[in-house]
Amino acid sequence: MDAIVVFVILLIATQVLLTSLARKHPFFNKKLLNYLYFYHLLFFLVYYTYTLFNPSDSIQYYYVASQIGNDWPSLFESGTNFINFLASPFVQIGLSYESLMLIFSWFGYVGFVFAYLFMRENIPIDIKILKKYDLLTLLLFLPNMHFWTVSLGKGSVIFMGLMIFTYAVKSPYKRWFLLLLGGFFVYMVRPHVMLFMLVAVMVGLWFGKERMSSGLKVLIVIASIGFLAAASNSILAVAKLENSENVISDFEAFAEARSQGLSEKSGSGVAMSNYSLPVKLFTFWFRPLFVDSPSLLGVFSSLENLLYLLLFSKILNKRFIRFFKNSVYMVKMSAIAFLLTSFAMTFVMSNLGIIMRQKSMVMYFAFFVIYYFLAQEEYDRQQRLQATLNQTTD
Repeated sequence: MDAIVVFVILLIATQVLLTSLARKHPFFNKKLLNYLYFYHLLFFLVYYTYTLFNPSDSIQYYYVASQIGNDWPSLFESGTNFINFLASPFVQIGLSYESLMLIFSWFGYVGFVFAYLFMRENIPIDIKILKKYDLLTLLLFLPNMHFWTVSLGKGSVIFMGLMIFTYAVKSPYKRWFLLLLGGFFVYMVRPHVMLFMLVAVMVGLWFGKERMSSGLKVLIVIASIGFLAAASNSILAVAKLENSENVISDFEAFAEARSQGLSEKSGSGVAMSNYSLPVKLFTFWFRPLFVDSPSLLGVFSSLENLLYLLLFSKILNKRFIRFFKNSVYMVKMSAIAFLLTSFAMTFVMSNLGIIMRQKSMVMYFAFFVIYYFLAQEEYDRQQRLQATLNQTTD
């Protein structure tokens, strides 16, 4: 019964959120985002059914949150315990496992709303794939992205944090609250991912083609460095390196042990430690493919990965290199965030199931770069066509 009440409350909250954003952004497509909400709920039902027959971290999170009692404040730390910290108050007031799943699924949906804002605000041009399908709509409705962001766990929270942070970084003065809120969730779930985002922001600021005041650049860089210095122990603690005297060698040992452990966790292990870096990255971005799909879920993921390959093939040309060299800050930031996170993940991921889950938090950065490139190509084509028409008219 409480799940029905939670469902109604979240439905109302969704309409309030969408109405508010539609007032602020003339381009906002409220109808599309409503469709997306119910599509996301469909995957909530799929994932919930999946948990009835398969092990799921969400059950463990709910159990820990229900047992913590008065020690709730002790859970306020980065990493796994932060999810227990978020879940515990809801459990303590008597909400069921299903209700908690709905709430965290809504967090994932909020991530998609801000992913839409992030892309549409920066790229106003519509792009068709196969001359028929709108690229942005296709990206928003990718099944694998929804499947891993509908449950009680890290995936939904960090995806929400990343997309809020990325939307806000476009106008940090006006959106400072959202910038801090998104950064907070990213840092508390995965401190090292916040490190990658800040590095990406700093590099993007300095090398983007926009004319931004030196004062603002210096301010953001100083703030980022200050945060990194203050949070360095938490970031290193992810790999248990806070007391290390040789971070590089100790990280290599951690990565090897972590990779081996994940490989043995299920029957979908891959020998990532034996791969070259290009093959590691290919595995992280595009596998499983049909030849190594470990399950029915893997078959659906293979179809989606085939689409990823198609999209990535669009930038394998010299025009993209010229485009990227002269690209705006948001493009460079997204590319760097995607590459840094991918590079780090390839050293510790060796399980295809976990790879499918982990890459969902960063793939939209790659999609944004590809989408922006295709939109720039279309804009340039339209400009050339208009110039030709003007010459003909003259």
